[in-house]
Order: sequence, then structure tokens, then C-alpha cells
Amino acid sequence: MPSDALTARCYCGASRLTLDKPPHTVAYCHCEDCRRWTGAPVAAFAAFDRSDVIEQLPTAFRGALGVERWTCPTCHAPLAAAFDYIPDQIYVPVGIMDQADTLIPELHSHAGNALPWLHIDDDLPRADASARDALKTVAE
Repeated sequence: MPSDALTARCYCGASRLTLDKPPHTVAYCHCEDCRRWTGAPVAAFAAFDRSDVIEQLPTAFRGALGVERWTCPTCHAPLAAAFDYIPDQIYVPVGIMDQADTLIPELHSHAGNALPWLHIDDDLPRADASARDALKTVAE
């Protein structure tokens, strides 16, 4: 494993990821689907090339329409998500990354769905919906 590789692990440690390239972007997501999946008032994900992650993941499931998700088969912690509108990327929750302190979000997606009591004081761009155009641009 290269010394600058990013690593991730689930709650129990049975599922692990090694990512040799930096993420395309790191984004907050305020949508209800991601909140329910992560159990947090806002989620943060790092985007990687699908080809760099997919072989390390267990079998996926489909929850919401157009969303593919992976969880640890042992502890069921979230491992990754993919969205049909960005088919070449997989999003890994920042909270499972061993280097989470270095993965700084660059934008907010679904900011229109943010919980009214949650206040993140930053100057990052905010998209009321998916931010799909910004996310695709970052990945290209």
C-alpha cells in the first residue's frame, strides 16, 4: 500500500478499503435519504472513481430510486454509495475514512433539505438539489 493511500474501515473492522488516489471532491449531503442511511443530521462523502473502489465492496443493494449502496456484511455500517446520474463515481462516507481530518468538504448538496436547526458556518457553494452538475464537473 502506498504511504499516501487513503484507508477506510467499517465500525467492526471487517470491511476495509484502500484508495490509492485522492478523491475528486468531498461534499456534504443534506438529503433525507443520506441522513437516514448514515444516521447523522448531515452526511459527508468523498468521491472516487468507481473502478478504484468497486472490487473492494461487498454486494450492493438499492434503496432509493437511482441509488446503489454498500454496507458491511458483518456490522452493516455504511461503506459507499453510487448515484445513477454520476455512474463513474462511488462516494465513501468521510466518517469511515482513517484520514477524515484531511478530507475537507468543498460544497453542500441538497442544501434545501438541510435541517432547520443545523447551522454549518462556511462559505462553500450550496446547491438546493443534487449538485449533480458541480459533482460531474469536478470528476471530469
